[in-house]
Amino acid sequence: MDRYINGPQSVYAITPPPSPKAPKERADAARNRAAVLEAAAALFAEHGVEGVSMDQIAAAAGVGKGTLFRRFGDKSGLATALLDARERVLQQAILSGPPPLGPGAPTADRLAAFVDAYLDYLLEHLDLVRVSETATPGARYRIGAYRFWHHHLSILFAGSPDPQHAAHALLAALAGEHVTALLPELGEQRVREGVRRLARALGAW
Repeated sequence: MDRYINGPQSVYAITPPPSPKAPKERADAARNRAAVLEAAAALFAEHGVEGVSMDQIAAAAGVGKGTLFRRFGDKSGLATALLDARERVLQQAILSGPPPLGPGAPTADRLAAFVDAYLDYLLEHLDLVRVSETATPGARYRIGAYRFWHHHLSILFAGSPDPQHAAHALLAALAGEHVTALLPELGEQRVREGVRRLARALGAW
């Protein structure tokens, strides 16, 4: 599911806005979507993402399984939809929020603020993020949010030898599956400190 922030810095747009001629969502389809997302959020909170099947979500939402799969594809699509609003808050803070996360701070400070803010978001929603990134091969790299984070970091790494590679390298350390594996061994503080060091090394600051 592609998502974009359409703000004052249009360089950050990662997909074009919907066409004005695009048909509006039918009322029944909108109700079904809301019911599915509400049911999924409740079941995930109670049983964990891995402990809930698509059949259970369809039954709780009162929709057919075919409707669920057509709308969201798989559990990854559901997780992505649930994360959408949360990601937009962080994206908007990057675009127009106060420094150092938003514009106006030195590059190194903005990069450190991004690492901390992204880890706050990731750790709060770790199960959902991990499923959205891994339910199908390459899922993480197809969603619009990843392209937004990558583009933002590429701008911050503009002084490095290869800004795009540096952005991918830092995001690799922030992958949901990777962080999930490290937390039991290292703990949150060491993970945070390690990603901050990596960001400084990639930026050569």
